[in-house]
Amino acid sequence: MANHHNNLLQLTYIRTLVLFGQSAAILFALYALQATLNVWMVGSTLLALTLLNLMTYLRLKSGWPVTEPEFFTQLMADVVLYGCLLFQTGGATNPFIFLLLIPLIISAATLSQRYTLLTATLMVAIYSSLLVYFIPIIQPEEHHQHALLDLFDLHVTGMWINFMLTVALVTWFIVRMRQSMHRQQERLEAEREKRIHDQQLLSLATMAAGTAHELGTPLSTMRVLISELQDEYQDNAELQEDLELMQQQIDSCSDRLQHFSRSVRDEQASQISEPIDQILDTVIEQWMILRPEVTYSLNVLNTSSAPKVSSSTSLRQSILNLLNNAADAQPKGIQVELDWDESNITLQIHDRGPGLSLEAHDNLGKPFVTTKGRGLGIGLFLTATTLARYDGSVRLYNHPDGGTLTEVIIPRNSQND
Repeated sequence: MANHHNNLLQLTYIRTLVLFGQSAAILFALYALQATLNVWMVGSTLLALTLLNLMTYLRLKSGWPVTEPEFFTQLMADVVLYGCLLFQTGGATNPFIFLLLIPLIISAATLSQRYTLLTATLMVAIYSSLLVYFIPIIQPEEHHQHALLDLFDLHVTGMWINFMLTVALVTWFIVRMRQSMHRQQERLEAEREKRIHDQQLLSLATMAAGTAHELGTPLSTMRVLISELQDEYQDNAELQEDLELMQQQIDSCSDRLQHFSRSVRDEQASQISEPIDQILDTVIEQWMILRPEVTYSLNVLNTSSAPKVSSSTSLRQSILNLLNNAADAQPKGIQVELDWDESNITLQIHDRGPGLSLEAHDNLGKPFVTTKGRGLGIGLFLTATTLARYDGSVRLYNHPDGGTLTEVIIPRNSQND
């Protein structure tokens, strides 16, 4: 966002220079050229410009922000006052006619394109009117009248053409230059965000690799202990059921760690496309092993053949992260809906939890930010990153019926189908 407060302050300095310059030029015309001027009208215009400058300077002392429309209005006031001053001092014959270009240059450098075009339009209209309507400051002598009028017509016509070309060039090149600088700034900002994002992903990958290596030992120890407990309490059916569930959980963790170690190599070697409903069934099956306390309903809204997407561990893990988030909010009554059309694949997960606070909604998707006391704050961040590879997105809303609605959208394209 442009700093219009500072721009308006610079404008007061420019007005001060214009006031001193025009006052000196008018005094020179009165006493050196014996020009015919209405001193009261000229003085009133300079006084109005002085008062506007003082009021602007006092306004800058307040804490109110200077908006773009306000700054544009200030420039329009300058254009009108400059036009009044030029009308009283020879109109288009005044060599200071290009004073009108000052507001245009400032507008092109600081305001949006529409305001610059409005400024240019008003300036052309004022300049064109000054070709016909003005108060001459020097009256030609009668015996030179025809020659002077011919020269005057040629001079004024050339100045008008020059002014039009100058307006066009200033408007075109400065606006284009400003737009180019703005686009370059946006690209640099996007590149900076991408670099920070990549650094965060690299840090997470490094931590994940180290954690996967270190978890092997405690999992092996737990597997041995569970086996001993199963042998020792064979007569306790309820305990045997719990131990069997724990064994399944440990086996699932071990399988996940082993799969993690070879997933990158396998996925780089081959990319397999699978129907999205089969991928979702596989993820839900794994989810039920990890979260047996969950109750859910799955509804596939479309009866046509399901579109295929590039099946990867990261995509399946992303969907699993979202399902786990819903289960953490409220494991009972989770609704999962899958739909697709000619453009997109849509997956919606509705939990019955407490929903999202305003603060949580603003920070969702940032790394290490979580709404769960025991969460690490990386699940949604990694999910959004993975979906971005598919040109997809994930959004979370507060559902009108309560809880949180998680919506995943994956575009259908030639790469996926």
